[in-house]
Amino acid sequence: MVSVAEITPVDPSAPGRTARLLSMVRRHRVFAAAFGVGAVLRLITMLGYGPAMWFNDSYEYVSVALHPRPHPIRPDGYSFWLMLLQPFHSFALVTFTQHLMGLATACLIYALLRIKFRLPKWGATLAAAPVLFDAYQIQLEQLVMSDTMFMLLVVGVITMVLWKRRLTWQAGAVVGLLLALTWLTRSIGLPILALVVLYLLVKRAGWRPIVAVITACAIPVMAYMGWFASAYGKFAMTNSDGLILYMRTAIFADCNKMDIDKYKEVQLLLLCINDPVSQRKDYAQWYLWGQGNGDGTGTGEVLHRWGINKKWSEITNDAASKFATRAILSQPGDYLKVVARDFFRSFHWARPRFPDESTYNMYQFKPYVELDDTGQPKRLPKWSSYAGGRTDTDAFSYEQGPPETQIVQPWATIMSNYQKVFYLRGIMLGGILLIGLYGVVVRYRKFGGPVVLPWLGAVGLLLAPAATAEFDYRYVLPAVPLACIAAAITLRRGVTWVRRSPKSSSASEPTTARA
Repeated sequence: MVSVAEITPVDPSAPGRTARLLSMVRRHRVFAAAFGVGAVLRLITMLGYGPAMWFNDSYEYVSVALHPRPHPIRPDGYSFWLMLLQPFHSFALVTFTQHLMGLATACLIYALLRIKFRLPKWGATLAAAPVLFDAYQIQLEQLVMSDTMFMLLVVGVITMVLWKRRLTWQAGAVVGLLLALTWLTRSIGLPILALVVLYLLVKRAGWRPIVAVITACAIPVMAYMGWFASAYGKFAMTNSDGLILYMRTAIFADCNKMDIDKYKEVQLLLLCINDPVSQRKDYAQWYLWGQGNGDGTGTGEVLHRWGINKKWSEITNDAASKFATRAILSQPGDYLKVVARDFFRSFHWARPRFPDESTYNMYQFKPYVELDDTGQPKRLPKWSSYAGGRTDTDAFSYEQGPPETQIVQPWATIMSNYQKVFYLRGIMLGGILLIGLYGVVVRYRKFGGPVVLPWLGAVGLLLAPAATAEFDYRYVLPAVPLACIAAAITLRRGVTWVRRSPKSSSASEPTTARA
């Protein structure tokens, strides 16, 4: 049975905060034990791979933090966070806060399922286990990347929306602000906003909370878009949406099937790839990032015809968007084929080395120091940034010291061996999603009930990259908590209706009488 102490406020006369904390830990000892193990794993990671691990996108986040400006490729939300931490000159602090974000995400999952949906303690803990224990989740938190922050924000939004039957306009404003931060962290935040608003409309939440959500989200986003317009002359979040969609279609786009007018649509002809479709690379990112020879053949990459500075211009982005749209409308079957292929990459038993060996290795805990061609420890790349700086010097300036990852034993070997076994395999994620789908179907009279929001969120986070860009392992991880929430709500048992007054009711579904 659920004890009264778990659902009633703590007596203010209790002897001190420590006693209250110990009492709470005893009541939730299963989750507390799992939380403790997850925290230890993160500590081992920080000891073995300090001050931080690096991904190709990491350097531009740091560059924006040092030289504030709207980035043409991705929103600056994560860079704002780096900017707040910059006075401490510590990437170790950055990764420490990201590990806290991962642990906080697990706490939100447990609290939502245990308090709101009355799952047994072990059941709520099991739903939070992938976030706590997945080695790739922990490795992602050690990277200087935006995904951990994005995941926390998304789970925070879903938690707030599901928590109460009636969302007040004040709570709606908080949800809107969280959605704005989500959108500013990753562009995929826009579909999350649309999903939340649609859910509230179906739920008949009332016009006040919905208006509050939209307004609170719009104000920060509009301000950012105005800043972007002052720099690029375009009221938008980025200058890359068309280019990224272009790389999605470059794998299959056949200009002979696209009915391009060679006299009126010269820009589209310039984006045609001369290689036969059968000879093209099977990963899309090459056609955006690959260093080509400029003729569109062999190892060439078409967009480099514009040059690095013009590549991200509004003109190029608009032309790429038109080309991609034409390719999709002309070859819908080919488009759906590549989208389905990338979507189902999320559900493999193992982790195929995709999109290439280099990217795959960036997600690995390697127990050895990587060496360059001269046999010396590998340094950060010396790439030019869009602000005129350089990746390695910007990172050194932020850290005020060497920013390269330091491999320290035995901690690195511990996490490397741990990663070989302890992670959520794709086929398991597929099973979790199927459980959630069952929960949506059986609640068809209620349009899926509370299961539909996290389930659609999880599927959307997996499908959107496949439809607009390309599969990447780091895009999978933020979908896992939502899939687990949907499956956990579906698998509740011992449900009974509990009468509550309209003012005190907070459950959108029956609560369970057994723990």
